[in-house]
Amino acid sequence: MTEKKRIDAAALRRALRLYAVTDRAWLDASKGEAAVRGLEAQIEAALRGGATVVQLREKNLGFDDFLREAVAVKRLCERFDVPLIIDDALDVALECDADGLHVGQRDLEAGEARRALGPNRILGVSAQTVADARLAVERGADYLGVGAIFPTATKADADAVSLETLRAICGAVSVPVVAIGGIGAAQIERLNGTGIVGVAVVSAVFGSADVEGATRELERLTRRFAEV
Repeated sequence: MTEKKRIDAAALRRALRLYAVTDRAWLDASKGEAAVRGLEAQIEAALRGGATVVQLREKNLGFDDFLREAVAVKRLCERFDVPLIIDDALDVALECDADGLHVGQRDLEAGEARRALGPNRILGVSAQTVADARLAVERGADYLGVGAIFPTATKADADAVSLETLRAICGAVSVPVVAIGGIGAAQIERLNGTGIVGVAVVSAVFGSADVEGATRELERLTRRFAEV
């Protein structure tokens, strides 16, 4: 495993602008191995469209299948010089030499994750309150994912977070904040002035019949966050 060079703050901020989170629900699960190739094809299309970071999220795959997929996606991300973040699965993140890990409030505790990852890999943490956010940063988070900002069918158990709370979190921490939850092209303008550096999207990209085109439009709309 190679020694990671820590990403600098400016590069991390740029990488978080258009954060594509995978979701196998948009694939036909009956296709077996073809579904894995389909996911890779979707991710490649998102990368061509301008996704600036990819989070590989697999809640129902065993370790071997998840690792096999992660290794393939890592190669894809390297071709486009885009970081790969693994959702929740620390063992997969370390084994595939991912750029980082994202954990939720019900996943591995942030301090434990930081100790296992070491100082140079990216650690993202989900937060719904100012208290969550401050604690996550104290325990080593490099960025926060805050949501669900708008209603979302992707994660039925996601707690709602108001725009006011999003602004408060952005103002309370020194690390970059990404908004997530029900975000598509129509919602991005409503996020102006909140203090976020980017948006995390799921169905707006992977639920589209034209993944590359949808990503390209979102990339255009999120350029404003690079100017803040």
